[in-house]
Amino acid sequence: MSDLQLSLIIIGVIIIAGVAAFNWLQQLRYKRKMQAAFDHEHDDVLLDKKTASSTNERIEPKLNKSILAESQPDLIQQDYKLDNELDLSTPTSSPSPSVSSESISFNDDSNYIIHIHADSVIPSAQIAALFQQRFDFGKPLYWLGRISNREPWEEITTVNDLNGGYTDLKGCLQLVDRAGPINEINLSRFRDMAQDFAAQIHASTDCPDIVSTHEKAVILDKFCAEVDVMIGINIISKDDGAFVGTKIRALAEASGFKLDSDGLFRYRDDNGQTLFTLTNYESAPFLPDSIKTLTTHGVTFLLDVPRVANGDRIFDQMTNLAKTFSNTLGGILVDDNRVPLSDNGIARSKQQLVDIQTNMRKNKIIAGDQSALRLFV
Repeated sequence: MSDLQLSLIIIGVIIIAGVAAFNWLQQLRYKRKMQAAFDHEHDDVLLDKKTASSTNERIEPKLNKSILAESQPDLIQQDYKLDNELDLSTPTSSPSPSVSSESISFNDDSNYIIHIHADSVIPSAQIAALFQQRFDFGKPLYWLGRISNREPWEEITTVNDLNGGYTDLKGCLQLVDRAGPINEINLSRFRDMAQDFAAQIHASTDCPDIVSTHEKAVILDKFCAEVDVMIGINIISKDDGAFVGTKIRALAEASGFKLDSDGLFRYRDDNGQTLFTLTNYESAPFLPDSIKTLTTHGVTFLLDVPRVANGDRIFDQMTNLAKTFSNTLGGILVDDNRVPLSDNGIARSKQQLVDIQTNMRKNKIIAGDQSALRLFV
């Protein structure tokens, strides 16, 4: 055997092993994600608000659904035809709260905001150089500009938005996301960058204190972790039967869901905002290429509480669709321990959702608005 043949064999073995390892890691990652979503003891409640850790570690959202469960041995599943059960109307929009972008989306409760003021217009080229550093500080950074104090603030989303320059700039560095709070080093780097820029163009700056801002970020992160909850409803097959992937897809799409490349069906409002999702109760995702041959013993509806406005109405919409799916597929609504769900248990979950969103509003975070969507990502 020649050296070339031996080399080709070795390379082939390495490639095959690499592909196998990659597929194993992907499967392990997905299983861990699903296990985290359903990881709780039997007697936990659906929206159990656990005390945040004394450390600064982020408490990831977990799917605690047992408050939905109340034993109902005589649960009767009636047979309904698809045409009579499905609501084929346009998905309900989730109205945005009537609050200005500046006062909520970029307020100093969830952002470190610096203000740069110049006596003359700051050229677009200089602002563009500043704008290009928006990914350098560990958290999302948004820039606002205005041509004078008599004009409204405008969000700068691309360098094409610069409109010839501004006299005033605001840099809004987000304090928290689902990865945790911003650290003091990145806050300091952002402040120093803004001050250096202002010095170069002979402008003034207003930069809040770093230490107190970081303390605020830690407190905000703990609160966000407490309200970062997902509500789920499972539908499982009866008598160890199975649901067919093609039927699930037809039912989902007729109901208004759209299957995305990540294996999730998403139910969106008229603005494209996701209201809730439909996923496989088992580990395999609903991938477009494999769903034709897929079978499963259940599906799960999920609602991401802090990311949906008017959660009580959206929860009702999701519950109604879950009941329709259950009737059409011949399944049963259960919690994670396969205990049948009652209307009373579902009503209690809804009340917990309302309580969470009310608590968010009291803390100046409105579920489903732009600020909440940025915090819980």
